[in-house]
Amino acid sequence: MLSVNPTMLPRLDELEGDLVTRRQHAIAQGWKGEVEGIELTLTFLHSKRAQVHRSQQLPLVNLGIPSFPHSRPTTE
Repeated sequence: MLSVNPTMLPRLDELEGDLVTRRQHAIAQGWKGEVEGIELTLTFLHSKRAQVHRSQQLPLVNLGIPSFPHSRPTTE
């Protein structure tokens, strides 16, 4: 599964607006298969948005990985 970076939420909003417009056009044209595909994509988009909001609620986890200073080995 791909995770969405929270900074991409405005892009998801943009995509949703485009999909809604495309769905309205497909409904007007009577393209039932296209409408169904767009609605499925909208469902996935809403799921990704909810995933981002849930991940922002979770506390950060300390993995306990030690950090090492950036030093060069000495040559003798």
